[in-house]
Amino acid sequence: MFKVTGGAMPGAARVLPLVWAAEATDGGEKEPAAPLKLDDLSLYSAPEKPLYVEPAAGQLEEHVATLRKLVEPYTGWCQVTYGKLKPKMEKLVQSGNDSYVYLQNHPKDFYARAGIIGFTGVLGLFLARGSRVKKLIYPAGLMTLTASMYYPEEAVTIARSTGDAVYGYAVRGFAAAEKIFSPQSKDGKSGKTEAKP
Repeated sequence: MFKVTGGAMPGAARVLPLVWAAEATDGGEKEPAAPLKLDDLSLYSAPEKPLYVEPAAGQLEEHVATLRKLVEPYTGWCQVTYGKLKPKMEKLVQSGNDSYVYLQNHPKDFYARAGIIGFTGVLGLFLARGSRVKKLIYPAGLMTLTASMYYPEEAVTIARSTGDAVYGYAVRGFAAAEKIFSPQSKDGKSGKTEAKP
């Protein structure tokens, strides 16, 4: 058995890679031994890293992994859809809160005006008997007309923005119809050919 001597300088083991050891005999006398390297002593040797072996997957784990692979495209789609819908929902909630605050502090005669506008919508449904197109046009038209009489400034603003949008759509539609209905040859000329004399 080996005993390490020279323990008075613990930092020396870092500097000197050798350790002097004395071998004890049966009689208790110590005999000097040859110097040992630090790696030869078990106290200084680094333990071997155990190899981690992955346990075999059970049946439940295999089913869960299969299910996750099947559901993964749908979860990605849901995340993209949620990202698109979140700002719109936040806007909707904010407009609901604004409407609630507006109704709590409503202007004078607000409910009377709202009642009259609603009554004209019901009157439009009554007048539009028999046709689905009339059931869409009459109530919306009468309610718009009544609301524009009570709120002329807002009606002008909405009419301007709506008119600009309708004009833009009409111009695009006209350009698309012109492309479809105007015949052109491969040369880029019109479909008419010149007659030779």
